[in-house]
Amino acid sequence: MSEHNIDERFTAPYWDERYGSATRIWSGNPNPQLVREIAGLEPGTALDAGCGEGADAHWLARQGWRVTAMDVSTIALERGAAHAEAEIADRITWRQADLTNWQPEDSYDLVNAQFIHFPPELREPVYARLAAAVAPGGTLLVVAHHPSDMHTSMHRPSEPDLFFTAEELAESLDGKEWEIVTTAARPRSTTDPEGRETTIRDTVLRARRRP
Repeated sequence: MSEHNIDERFTAPYWDERYGSATRIWSGNPNPQLVREIAGLEPGTALDAGCGEGADAHWLARQGWRVTAMDVSTIALERGAAHAEAEIADRITWRQADLTNWQPEDSYDLVNAQFIHFPPELREPVYARLAAAVAPGGTLLVVAHHPSDMHTSMHRPSEPDLFFTAEELAESLDGKEWEIVTTAARPRSTTDPEGRETTIRDTVLRARRRP
């Protein structure tokens, strides 16, 4: 897929417009699967890919991680930096980057990718580069909307190619280099756009790069 054919939903102008349309888009709370999967790890360096307004980056910094928070939207990054408490501000570096053409220059003890959805021709190279950014002994955590969510009342896009299972993503990791720690379709209660309580499932992949 050439740059000229990239869906506008994956571009900086789209996300700048979306973030600029409200004072806050997301809840401000860290993603629950991040908290569940990472809480016991020894803090080190972390890349929070697609960080949005920075809730995960803030939480990681509070746990002692040194975080590179990366997003395509400068508005989201500015908001995340503005909302960082003074005691954690120096542990977070905010970086604008487009994941569709970003190339890793550093390695991290943790690479966190929450709800980053691309069609397969973009997803496969993006997640390969994210995996390549994990240092030996480090952790890759990917959380996404599970394909079964398309059959709930959550108004997911009617585009099956945007969704994937943890097992599908795990197959892309070389077993000689990676230990698969978690593959799950983990249920979670939430409220749909009409205000009704519903259960969705998160795709959760946690993998450790062998030292």
